This record gives sequence, structure tokens and C-alpha cells, in this order.
Amino acid sequence: MQARMGNPAMVVPDAMDALLALGKVSAKGTVPAVTHTMVHLRASQINGCSVCVDMHARELKKEGESDERVFAVAAWRETPYFTDAERAALALTEAVTRLSDRADAVPDEIWDEAADHYDEQELASLILSIATVNLWNRLNAATRQVAGAWGQ
Repeated sequence: MQARMGNPAMVVPDAMDALLALGKVSAKGTVPAVTHTMVHLRASQINGCSVCVDMHARELKKEGESDERVFAVAAWRETPYFTDAERAALALTEAVTRLSDRADAVPDEIWDEAADHYDEQELASLILSIATVNLWNRLNAATRQVAGAWGQ
């Protein structure tokens, strides 16, 4: 496998710094780091971004997550491994990642469940986190970046 080109974030001057800064501010606050990483993994699975699936699964393992939880992110609804708050974050991730899959991109039911577990600051953090990983997925998928090439 070979990438079509370098990652656009590395090709365009200052883009990497801007994207890393956005990622850093989206992770600030009281949403657990592992929740952000699960959100990143789930969006990356949906988008088929091999670089990000590989990276975020490895991050979850480094954060001490069990194999069961890492492997089950793709099937979070059918497993007992996630808290209600994590489930709400994963449902929000799916809705925000698949905006065109339904007439109401983020239905009230999904929003209200997330709002039951996260305050406005935390919701803002999650939405920025979801948007950021979707951006990275699109950069990597469009240019066919290779999983593992970023280093382990």
C-alpha cells in the first residue's frame, strides 16, 4: 500500500499545528479521555479510516482499556461493556458522522440522551472532538494514508 500523497495537514503550512490545537482544546474539560478516544475510534470505523482505527484502538489499549471494550466499540449497542454516558457519546458520534443518513441529522432522542449525561460544555467538547476526527478521517481516506505508517 502506498499513500497518494503526503497528508494534507503536513503539506499545507501551519495546518498540522492548527489541527493539533483544535484536537487539544476539544479534549479539555471533564469528558473522560477514554470517551473521546472511543468516539474517535467509532467515527473512524464508520468512515473506514484505517490510520485512525489503528491509532485509536492502540490508544485505548495504552489507556488501559480491555480487549473486550476496544473490540466492541463497533457493536456497542449489543454489548454490556459501556456505561450509559459512553453509549450516549457513541450514539451522538454516529449521528454527527452520518449526517445525511436521516432527515433529522441528529434526532432529539439522541441529543436528549447525550444532554442527560453531559452538560453544555461537555457536549461542545464532544461535538468538536467528533468533528475533528471526521476531518482527520477525510484527510487520511482521500489521500489513502497507510495504517501504521505514522509509527507505533
